[in-house]
Amino acid sequence: MEKNISKPLVEKVKYNSVALKKFENKLVSSRDNKEDEILFRYPTIYIVNDKYKHTKGSNNEYSVYVGETNDIKRRTNEHLLIDSKNEEFWREIKNSPNSEMFLIGHEHFNKSLTLDLENRLMHYMSGIEAVKSISNKRTNQQNKYYTSDELDTIFEKLWTELRDKKRDLFPSINVIKDSAIFKSSPFQKLTLEQFEAKDQIIAKIEENLNREKSGQLIWVTGEAGTGKTVLLSNLFYELYKSAAENSDNVILRNRTVSLLVNHDEQVKVYQQIASKLGMTDDNNPEMVTKPTHFILNHTPEEKVDVVLIDEAHLLWTQGKQSYRGKDQLDDLLNRARVVVAVFDPSQILTTEEYRSLDWIQKSKLNAISHNNYIKLENQMRIHGNKETVNWIRTLVDESKIKDIPKDNSFDLKIFKTPHNLLNAIKTKARDERNGISRLLATFDWKYVSGKKDENGNLWQVTIGDFSMPWNLQLPRPKKIKKLPWAEQPQTIDEIGSTFTIQGFDLNYAGVIIGPSVKYRNGKIIFDKTASKNRKATQKRNSKIDNSQEFLKNELNVLLTRGVNGLYIYAVDEELQNQLLKAQGE
Repeated sequence: MEKNISKPLVEKVKYNSVALKKFENKLVSSRDNKEDEILFRYPTIYIVNDKYKHTKGSNNEYSVYVGETNDIKRRTNEHLLIDSKNEEFWREIKNSPNSEMFLIGHEHFNKSLTLDLENRLMHYMSGIEAVKSISNKRTNQQNKYYTSDELDTIFEKLWTELRDKKRDLFPSINVIKDSAIFKSSPFQKLTLEQFEAKDQIIAKIEENLNREKSGQLIWVTGEAGTGKTVLLSNLFYELYKSAAENSDNVILRNRTVSLLVNHDEQVKVYQQIASKLGMTDDNNPEMVTKPTHFILNHTPEEKVDVVLIDEAHLLWTQGKQSYRGKDQLDDLLNRARVVVAVFDPSQILTTEEYRSLDWIQKSKLNAISHNNYIKLENQMRIHGNKETVNWIRTLVDESKIKDIPKDNSFDLKIFKTPHNLLNAIKTKARDERNGISRLLATFDWKYVSGKKDENGNLWQVTIGDFSMPWNLQLPRPKKIKKLPWAEQPQTIDEIGSTFTIQGFDLNYAGVIIGPSVKYRNGKIIFDKTASKNRKATQKRNSKIDNSQEFLKNELNVLLTRGVNGLYIYAVDEELQNQLLKAQGE
């Protein structure tokens, strides 16, 4: 039988010692001994906030600190009298007439539960657009404890209470969950598989640094949706904390760490996380950047201690633009003592990223031989049953279309027209409870970044009388340009490609499978003549044609974006008919 758990006590007070003392005296004088005991004798959580110092105009933007303590009066005095001497955040809080605190208590609070709630609050508040900086930067994920089964219920009731008191600081949970920062946050609670992988990676990093080795490669792999980015974000933050001057970790203390990703949208997210959490290093001012920039600004003689690479399958293996090398991974290994690379060969999309099967196999075996190989197995993105996941994998990996399974937790549906597909996605997008929903397509319609078509119009995905622009062409308000493509509201009226959505997820993904994907003689085939993605179809060095592999990987990326639903329309008539047949039509 479900427990009857009371809602937490949440009180808002001005953030100074006098106001806190007055509040306590008020409780005592009112003889509310129970509330006084819960807030001043039990463990508590507190959220200190003030207007963000760089905010201009009437926008409400905040600096926030989330903490937990066994003695709120003592902790408040420490922040205001001691921390304010050394930390800018507390100095501004102390001098601000508008700073306030939400003091949170519950009769079931114990140390482990308050640490877990503190971590979850950090996770959610890091995903709030109005929160521009967070000053408590520790992660406190707990395992099993006496009241761990109450965490979800208490948190939901707590958020409701906080929203009632300050809605602009505590928005709807559904809105927060749509944020790419929330999905990639280092405060995301790790699964046991991710937790063990992180411990293994840190142990290997410490081993290699302790032995003063260089160019060491730790390989992290897993299919799309297995939580690789969350693991890397958590690892990045853990290493950053361990590198602090006052760190207890002697091996990692004062070490330099950088995070690289060769994807414009993803690098924005990591830069926002680093900015929000105040992650700075005077010895390494650009901790989050793209590989080419890193390579051009670092030499093999002055190595960074640890380089983390997300989406390492996007690293170039030939010269391009300002990069004049032959392999970005090799150049990064020459500039780092340890490289942790997150790599999924089934997401290599272009000739400039091509790596042979022989190279991949040798690298894997080498990593295994040095105990530097980690594979994540658990599917975390697609909230469907095993049969649904297998349906997608069979379509992509084996080019076969099986009957669509029944699944009460994942909406897999084939649509008869692109108009119906668009209407379904827009219907989902209108209800914030459904989360972000967008249209995607294989790269089978012409598009040139930064230019209009030959008639001066936007590039369009056109199917009969259906037509929509795609790939970041619609005007964007200046204040949202830093948001990833899917989070920008105007993108509901355009179609994304692998180059805008790779590395991200959608709650409902509507995928138009273009004419490059066909169904012939009982199998899915790929027709490179129908693709407009020259990066996938042109031969490498005019010799090697990997277009079949790249077009298959493109389809893989698109079909694995949906969390709660995947909607499909196929341009090829035979493929569309076979998909409808699999749906029972």
